[in-house]
Amino acid sequence: MSRVLLGTRNDGKIAEVQELLAGLAGLEFLTSSQVPFSQVEETGTTFLENALLKARAIGEETGLPVLAEDAGLEVPALGGDPGVRSARYAGEPVDYGKNNELLLRRLAAVDDRRARFVAVAALRIPDGQIFVATGVLCGRVARVPSGAGGFGYDPLFVPNGEERTLAELSLHNKNQISHRRRAIGRIRWVLEDLVSTGEL
Repeated sequence: MSRVLLGTRNDGKIAEVQELLAGLAGLEFLTSSQVPFSQVEETGTTFLENALLKARAIGEETGLPVLAEDAGLEVPALGGDPGVRSARYAGEPVDYGKNNELLLRRLAAVDDRRARFVAVAALRIPDGQIFVATGVLCGRVARVPSGAGGFGYDPLFVPNGEERTLAELSLHNKNQISHRRRAIGRIRWVLEDLVSTGEL
C-alpha cells in the first residue's frame, strides 16, 4: 500500500479531496494529523506557484509523495481579486466571514458579478517528478450569502447553470462540478498510472 500525504491543514479541503480520491486501489491518503509538517509560506504570485511551493517543501520535509493544491476566487470586475489572496483577503488570521463581507462591499455598486474558482493541484513524488492539473468553475457572485455547507466563498458563489450557491449543495453534488473536482480528478488518473507502473 503506497501512502500519499495531503499537503493542507484545511479541513474543508481535506474532506473534499478524500471524497474525490475515494476508492483508489493501492493508496492510503494521510493528513497532517497523522504526519505533521511545517506551515509553508505562500509567496507565489499564481495558484501554480503556491501549489508547487507546498508540494516541494512538504515532500522534502516528510520524504513522502505529497498532493498539494492552491485555489481561489477570481472576479474580473475587481481585476482578478481576491486571487491568490483569497483565504487572506480581509487580512490575518484567516476569517471566511470577513472575506465574504469585504467581497460584497467591493462589489456593492458593481453589476458585472462574473467570477470563477480556480484550483491547481500539484503531486510531487520522492524521485522529484511533479505532476500538475488545473480545474476551473465559472459562475457569479450572489448579492447575499446563502447556505451552510462548504467553506470560503461557497455561500456567495453561484455556478453557471445553477440558482443555488455552492454552500447550498451537498458535498457530493458540489464535488460533481467543482474546480477542485476537475483538478483532483485529473490527478487521480496520474495516481492510478503511477500505482500501476510501480512508480508510487
